Amino acid sequence: MREVVLDTETTGLDPAVGHRIVEIGCVELLNHVATGETWQAYINPERDMPEEAFAVHGLSEAFLAEKPPFRAVADAFLDFVGDSRLVIHNADFDLKFINAELAALDRAAIPRDRAVDTVSMARRKFPGAPANLDALCKRFNVDSSARTKHGALLDSELLAEVYLELIGGRQPGLSLAANAGPRAGVPVAEREIRPPRPHAPTAAEIEAHEAFLERDVKSPIWKR
Repeated sequence: MREVVLDTETTGLDPAVGHRIVEIGCVELLNHVATGETWQAYINPERDMPEEAFAVHGLSEAFLAEKPPFRAVADAFLDFVGDSRLVIHNADFDLKFINAELAALDRAAIPRDRAVDTVSMARRKFPGAPANLDALCKRFNVDSSARTKHGALLDSELLAEVYLELIGGRQPGLSLAANAGPRAGVPVAEREIRPPRPHAPTAAEIEAHEAFLERDVKSPIWKR
């Protein structure tokens, strides 16, 4: 099963008032395990960068001015996510921005039911507890020390680990059956094949047995 963990950074909170995506980061999972395949792009929002947003992700207007606009990376993004299920922390927020960018290009929206919202998962699993990414990393002992600011790819990598814990944690034993058999570099002991031992009595053994019965067994039931 292929899933894509996804995160975005933006210029603000609402695309309806002109805010845009400035970064997308994606991490591929197969059967809930990261494959090492990722996709990331910084995106020119073609507008200014509010101070509040810059304080969150540190992506300046000058830095993004030389990056491609969303329309230039849309195909590569859609090719990477394909039709896979999306794992997103606060899915409504990210999909709202992605679908606004797609709508501006007359592209079909990504349906909400394709997304797994890890915020909702965390709130169901830990009612009343903080459900932000930093709190979940701390709860599950996921190292987030590199997260001095928000970054879409880094946050996707952290979320991939958190998601694994939310669905039950890593269980290596489940894969033992699939990996059974000889392993590279591990010697396999040779089994000695022995011929079957004969169990049929000899003529002398039969004769001795009959003599024993005649002498020591009085009125055996098999002769009645």
